[in-house]
Amino acid sequence: MRRLVACAMFLLLLAAELAAAKPHCTLRAHVEGNANDGAVFSTQLQSPTTGKKVVIEKIPTISERDVVAFYPVPAPDGSYGVLFKLDDHGKLALDTLSVERRGTFLYVFVNGRPAAELQIDKRVSDGKLYVPTGLTANDVALMKKDWRLIGQRKK
Repeated sequence: MRRLVACAMFLLLLAAELAAAKPHCTLRAHVEGNANDGAVFSTQLQSPTTGKKVVIEKIPTISERDVVAFYPVPAPDGSYGVLFKLDDHGKLALDTLSVERRGTFLYVFVNGRPAAELQIDKRVSDGKLYVPTGLTANDVALMKKDWRLIGQRKK
């Protein structure tokens, strides 16, 4: 009897693991960090737009788990810009960082690539994060696998 219960528990855990699929698209938004924080809390990288060395916090403030919907917009350079609609957690995180970190930069990475360097200049309380350009058609196709388009009904 114990073996039967143990096998059933194992099968339930295995099914739960298989059901928790990995996302097709990743989104990470890191705020500008303090160089004095050290390598445990921050990391250095070269800014994709200015070429200067910058320090960002290692832990992203916003990730793909905070996104509920998106809307792609064709950019003049042939790439895409995307408006991300965030859930309640992401909305609160964006609002908080837009108030507490005014004057610093937010670095957005999509699928591991730098997508935007945004200066935080005003409060953003609507829960929408806009990446103006630099995303590919493949990025948009991967986003469609994970999130609904803004304006579509939930499935």
